[in-house]
Amino acid sequence: MDQRIVEFIAALRAAGVRVSLAESADAFRATEVVGVQQRDLFKSALSTTLVKEEPDQEVFEKLFPYYFGSGGPPLLNPTEDLDPQDAQMLKDALRALLGDDDRLKQLLQHIMEGRNPSQEELDEMGRRAGVPLSRQDYQKQWLARRMMRQLGMDKEFQELMQELMERLREMGMSDEALRELAARIRANEGILQEQIENYVGQQIARQQAEQDPRQPFEGPDLMHRRFENLSESDIQELRHQIRRLAARLRSRAALRMKKGKRGTLDPKRTIRINLRNGGVPLELKHKIHHEKPKLVIICDVSTSVRPVAEFMLRLVYELQDQIAKARPFIFIDDISDIGAAFQQYRPEIAVEMVLAANPPGYYNTNLGYSLAHFTEDYMDAVDHRTTVIILGDGRNNYLNPRLDCVTEIKSRARKMLWFNNEDPHLWGTGDSDMLAYQPLFDAVHTVSNLAQLTEAIDKLFDIYA
Repeated sequence: MDQRIVEFIAALRAAGVRVSLAESADAFRATEVVGVQQRDLFKSALSTTLVKEEPDQEVFEKLFPYYFGSGGPPLLNPTEDLDPQDAQMLKDALRALLGDDDRLKQLLQHIMEGRNPSQEELDEMGRRAGVPLSRQDYQKQWLARRMMRQLGMDKEFQELMQELMERLREMGMSDEALRELAARIRANEGILQEQIENYVGQQIARQQAEQDPRQPFEGPDLMHRRFENLSESDIQELRHQIRRLAARLRSRAALRMKKGKRGTLDPKRTIRINLRNGGVPLELKHKIHHEKPKLVIICDVSTSVRPVAEFMLRLVYELQDQIAKARPFIFIDDISDIGAAFQQYRPEIAVEMVLAANPPGYYNTNLGYSLAHFTEDYMDAVDHRTTVIILGDGRNNYLNPRLDCVTEIKSRARKMLWFNNEDPHLWGTGDSDMLAYQPLFDAVHTVSNLAQLTEAIDKLFDIYA
């Protein structure tokens, strides 16, 4: 059971739930006290020690049955209440319908005899369906359907069941027995589907937990699809991935910190400690500096950049424990400080409120004026530790780009970065001032999809490593 709890905690972390070592230890102590016999009490003990925020409870509820459930309810035996004559009638009808066809025999054993699939059967079907290669929650339903089709749960099976009922009626089975048999068969179809969905969900959760956070970000096609090509349902699906992506970014930042613990040589401490060795430098001392990023984020929320801004702000604010301070601004034709919303609400709620309060409309994007306003009223947000990020497509509607304001901000900032969602081939065309802005920035990242945006945010931590 201890190993199962360890795996469960790893799955929670992979899904974006923050669980510290101290909280993990609390969970072990709590479950030792309450035991595992009373499932509700055991579940409450884990929930109390591991869940701190309301959105985490939803993740906990989804994952708990995968690790501490029975894999779904057991299948029923449709024949147990049939009298011997009806039971024999059922066997004769099935034999006549199937003949020598072995394709549906395994499925019929599950449905008609109430035999639950073994772990070996599930693993084999899962292997053929591609479950071991899947690490995304959105794939669960699709993979479960593939496994069900492998088992034979398709239109042909439904037609077979309908023909079976008609044949049993012709053979003289009573209407009451037919209704009871049909109800149990339908119940078993649902139970079998639930068992397979639980199996797929458990495997995906385990594979997410085992994924090395140092690996490059690889995701479903949606993560690599351009933001402007996403439907509303696609965007909603990607919103579910944000906390998991943030968890991986957090793990990668922690790995960088661990790797960089050696630091730079500290000559004074090295000389002092080695006085006892006659001045021979047998022991080396190092200076260790672990700075967290301090950010100013200036986001274009006009129609063309709006989805990118949403995901940018949500990712950054899901990483608050890895960031010293973040101060966010948005602009279309003028700049606004939106930091108060993120101080009061969780990231997903704050982003929704900010975007609702600043809808796109019939007014021109004006980054130049927004930068001028920033230098007049908000330069206190920038110092030598600050990385300033501008997210936008660099289009100014033929207005003054105010390159002088960029230079002024850069003179005070540690780094200046630009995240641009537009294809680089379009920079400098039409009303784009991107080619004029580009030389003034330390780096420009193309963020046309969520995978690129995630990689760009991940690189922020390299600056402070």
